Amino acid sequence: MQMRFDGRLGFPGGFVDTQDRSLEDGLNRELREELGEAAAAFRVERTDYRSSHVGSGPRVVAHFYAKRLTLEELLAVEAGATRAKDHGLEVLGLVRVPLYTLRDGVGGLPTFLENSFIGSAREQLLEAALHGPMKTEMRTLVLGREGRTWECFLIGSER
Repeated sequence: MQMRFDGRLGFPGGFVDTQDRSLEDGLNRELREELGEAAAAFRVERTDYRSSHVGSGPRVVAHFYAKRLTLEELLAVEAGATRAKDHGLEVLGLVRVPLYTLRDGVGGLPTFLENSFIGSAREQLLEAALHGPMKTEMRTLVLGREGRTWECFLIGSER
């Protein structure tokens, strides 16, 4: 995830321009602008599509894609992100999501979910954790919501 210019957490992305031939072309352009040239080492394809959410503005639909990166690809993106075109403008930095719950039952993902997210980014994060391109052992997530309190527990561990 990334810290946005407005202080909220979200995923890289943006609007599709007239020169983009497809949603995926627009997304890959936005990834390079917001994450840097290391994002050109992989390409988000139609098979990476997960869901769509109607936005708050007129004619805005957020399409959510999830891509599994190797550790080397992730480290390259993190290392080069500060040199991205939009770094310091639209994007203030990258944030790793803690996909675990500490023994106190509060720290980790439950505390992370108390942050301020843009649009449906919180729901997209949980969707990716449940159904995204992660190892099977990392997918079991139990979620309950009472008022404004989120309870999340990641069961299992990556081997």
